[in-house]
Amino acid sequence: MNRLKKKHLLLIASIIIGVWVAPYFILGEDAHMRVHDNLDSNIAWYKVLKESGQLFAPGDAPIPQIINGELTRNAFYSQFYGIVALFMVFPPMIAYGLSQLITRALAFLGMYLLLKKYVIKDAKPIIHIGVALLFALLPYWPSAMLSTLGMPLALWAFLNIRNGEKSWKNYLVITVLPFISSFLFGFFYFLAAIGIFWFIDLCRKKKWNLKFLFSILYMIVIYMLIEYRLVASMLVEHEPTNRDVFYPSRNDLGSTIRLVFKNYIFAHNQDRSVHEMVILPLAIFCLIYVIVKKQWKNEKLFIGIHIANFAVSVWYAFWWWEAWTPLKEKVNLLTTFNFSRFHYFSVIFVYILFALSLLMLWRWGKWGKRIAIICLGLQFLALVPYNEQVVYHNAPSYKEFFAEDQFTEIKEYIGKPVEDYRVVSIGIHPDIAQYNGFYTLDTYANIYPLTYKHEFRKIIEPELEKNKTLRNYYDYWGGRVYIFVDELGKKYEYKKDSDKVVENLNLNTDQLKKMGGEYIISSVPILNAAENNLQLEKEFDHEDSVWKIYLYKVM
Repeated sequence: MNRLKKKHLLLIASIIIGVWVAPYFILGEDAHMRVHDNLDSNIAWYKVLKESGQLFAPGDAPIPQIINGELTRNAFYSQFYGIVALFMVFPPMIAYGLSQLITRALAFLGMYLLLKKYVIKDAKPIIHIGVALLFALLPYWPSAMLSTLGMPLALWAFLNIRNGEKSWKNYLVITVLPFISSFLFGFFYFLAAIGIFWFIDLCRKKKWNLKFLFSILYMIVIYMLIEYRLVASMLVEHEPTNRDVFYPSRNDLGSTIRLVFKNYIFAHNQDRSVHEMVILPLAIFCLIYVIVKKQWKNEKLFIGIHIANFAVSVWYAFWWWEAWTPLKEKVNLLTTFNFSRFHYFSVIFVYILFALSLLMLWRWGKWGKRIAIICLGLQFLALVPYNEQVVYHNAPSYKEFFAEDQFTEIKEYIGKPVEDYRVVSIGIHPDIAQYNGFYTLDTYANIYPLTYKHEFRKIIEPELEKNKTLRNYYDYWGGRVYIFVDELGKKYEYKKDSDKVVENLNLNTDQLKKMGGEYIISSVPILNAAENNLQLEKEFDHEDSVWKIYLYKVM
């Protein structure tokens, strides 16, 4: 009976995951998805990379379409990274849907195996399967794939190897995962923690456990082979980049402490665990119960995970404390590498705490079991609004966002080969122009030459002088090389139903022209265009687009 019940639960979980990702395949380009660090950047990067013909090019090979070729192949992901391969082979929406399906299926498998074998061996299948399913439905940064959600599966494999198991499955996991996860955006921190775990074992047991050590080094080597461009760029001297002036630790002590609790309660946007409504109150309630009943010895894992979960929030928040700034200015590694990302562990800690809390309820008898099942149901309801088709239903669909027919009309109106002129965008992400084949002076990029950042700054310097927030945003980060406008602020998506206008634009259009800029693609009208040596050429509207485009020519 239990075996049959388990089969039914696994079937239900599989169906739910299938339904969760089905809209990408059914709706196609009418589907909705995350804009931030997704539609505004990564999706267009894959298309630009595919059409550039530079997929296998050397790291210093220029990508001519972006920032006058100052952006090189090293700025994009490795060709061996799973999501890149998917976008090279399949149409964008199929590739995106497959990446979601692969990620969620393996996230479920990993958490299920970890819980069943190492966390709650005596639990009922509904806890194993229920918590694993909810973990697999979490919102995550799409381009990261299994960078965070794959950690339970990797941990399961490493624990097996540590315990002396010789199954090929363990090595299959640590061989395949590097191809569908990111070293920089997840597994660097995981492998660092596993390495510390191995060292603690060595100190306690006085045994080297070479198989365990080898497995860690083996996975690192695979990542290094996949990320050979990154490795090569770190070994070879290069000109300064925007990362060399990235000094983000600007929070005072009060802000830092508030950030500790903000992250502890709500988590980071790249590893949302959606735990604040159900899981956190339940886990705290169970912690109080353990303290009151003095069950310290019986609940060591539960207490330890609680402490670890809070500790990563402390680490994350204090990484941005202004006291770090003098050291970061002297040690380049601390500015080019974001060590705060150990907070990625919090999502795993949260769902292990959830499973342990449910187990505690389960042991309280009939009413406890009912409450546990209710908590699983409530957490599922809490996650439904985070499905991309729900949470982004008011945002543009894929088709509306990239507006291919509308931008084709703009290209036809200009009437010149796209490589013969450069454009910039106002009130709209420049990656939309890039996606549609335009050559742009503006972009969103993780790394590019510092000299270009300074040259581009001359265009927007008058606007930056008006707005301290935008000035600090550009000068101390600069990932968004945008035409920032004081009146628009840090909003880049003014849709056709917006009544926003720019009344007092002040750009250095001489510098824009010097860099090759001939046109401005704006989603808002510029009332003082003539004062900036700009001439309105034409307005473009299209039924399949969420934008109304005002095309200005630099005179």
